[in-house]
Amino acid sequence: MSYLKSTFRHPESPKNKLGYTEAVYEGALSTLCAGCGHDSVSNSIIKACFELSLEPHKIAKMSGIGCSSKTPAYFLRSSHGFNSVHGRMPSVTTGANMANRDLTFIGISGDGDTASIGMGQFMHLVRRNLNMVYICMNNGVYGLTKGQDSATADIGSASKKGVPNMFEPMDLCELAISLGSGYVARSFSGDKSQLVPLIEGAIKHNGFALIDCISPCVTFNNNNASTKSYEWVRDHKEATGTFDLVPEEQEIVVQQPNQILETISLHDGSVLNLHRQPHSLDIQSRESVLSSLEEARQNEQMLTGLLYLNTDSRNTHELINSSEKPMNSFTKDELCPGSTILESINESLR
Repeated sequence: MSYLKSTFRHPESPKNKLGYTEAVYEGALSTLCAGCGHDSVSNSIIKACFELSLEPHKIAKMSGIGCSSKTPAYFLRSSHGFNSVHGRMPSVTTGANMANRDLTFIGISGDGDTASIGMGQFMHLVRRNLNMVYICMNNGVYGLTKGQDSATADIGSASKKGVPNMFEPMDLCELAISLGSGYVARSFSGDKSQLVPLIEGAIKHNGFALIDCISPCVTFNNNNASTKSYEWVRDHKEATGTFDLVPEEQEIVVQQPNQILETISLHDGSVLNLHRQPHSLDIQSRESVLSSLEEARQNEQMLTGLLYLNTDSRNTHELINSSEKPMNSFTKDELCPGSTILESINESLR
């Protein structure tokens, strides 16, 4: 049986600043299981790129192996893309980023691709602060190999096979904060109103940005005994606040900074209903965030939203003082400056 994706779009579909409709940012028809949370994440990426008016040809989609790593085929069909081997997306993305820093890099991975075979590369990617968005579609199981527990499965959580997990889980957000990531967030695939602005903020962030997105596996891990199921996450999700991204325009100043709730008029005529996060969570303090994450875990809650932000973050290019000119635009003379220059470089390394 074959499936065709409709190409019809309403002639009055909204357009962004580039004159593009949301359809420009779509991809092929998904072949994932019906109801898979990964498709919801893909739709949020489409929405975020549309709202930010990004040029699709200036985006690079990077992935490894797994159900999550198939999803770049389902969004941004006009963008660059590279599907690497299992757990090796970080190194491939690093090389591509060094060659062309002008692209927006969106890395898609899963809890197996990240927290198991790719853990070593993930850790070094974070500490080098590569300028990219890293979205981990986290479902707690290895979906492509029939549902074994992954490294992010909680103790006592059981997949479809019914055997409770015996091992301590890895918390990717805690790990990323400890390693120096300047933008760390957690969300739920079914919470588009939260996930879209988090993706937009990650794209705008200078440096490495992690979004750990709980994305239930409807085939192997969507049951009452799993802490990565739709039902469990909805019952235990604790949001740190309600968010939106306001692009750079004339400054908007809040009128009631001490109020929990406030309505703010934006430049496009819409309004932002601001729900300020509890004062107990300081998203610019590692200690406060890590403590809150641990407290939520002890209370069997899933803390979502923007968890940590460092606006002074310096990306890899700034740290190593690389050329501001992308390497893919270097001339032959710039790439091969001559033997005299090469000898001086070799001498400096002796």
